Amino acid sequence: MDNVVMDKGQASRRRLLVTAAAEFAAHGIAGARVDRISADAKVSKAQMYAYYGSKEDLFDAVLFDQVQGVLDAAPLTPEDLPGYAVRLYDAYLVHPQLVRLATWARLERKPTGHLFSEADESPKIQAVIRAQESGHIDAALPPADVHSMVISLAMTWSPGSLTYTATAADPQADHDRRRTSLAAAAHRAFAPAPQGH
Repeated sequence: MDNVVMDKGQASRRRLLVTAAAEFAAHGIAGARVDRISADAKVSKAQMYAYYGSKEDLFDAVLFDQVQGVLDAAPLTPEDLPGYAVRLYDAYLVHPQLVRLATWARLERKPTGHLFSEADESPKIQAVIRAQESGHIDAALPPADVHSMVISLAMTWSPGSLTYTATAADPQADHDRRRTSLAAAAHRAFAPAPQGH
């Protein structure tokens, strides 16, 4: 019986995270309505507050969940920074809400500085450092800056773009062209300078 209750609780939490992600992405933290989240997720407000404490805590849980989805979809291997940039591009196509949620967090919570507190010590930064040590990435560039710039390159066509936002429905030829351009740009931007230059 305990397993059934646990499974129902996990299912309720998952519905809340999915529903709240859509609500927060569309309306931000201040504009999101817990009544809509509760009704759409088919979870009582009392239960929602028991799980997450407050609307702000629910937002934090949603943002963490969305970030984990992208981290799982876009591993950074030290020898393949261009591939990481392409995997991020693909992840933003599958998880467009993450960029919107991060934008709301930036607008409503942290206008400056790191959006995520552990950014400098993250496994991604450590992977960049290993890539620099193995000669795959220019060691003269600060690792955190490399990571930030690669993310920005990959976001060129994301929901945060100032020029064009791609969707999964775009023609395959467009996606292929962007992936090729992105990989080439990441390689050229961060590759070590040739010996003697």
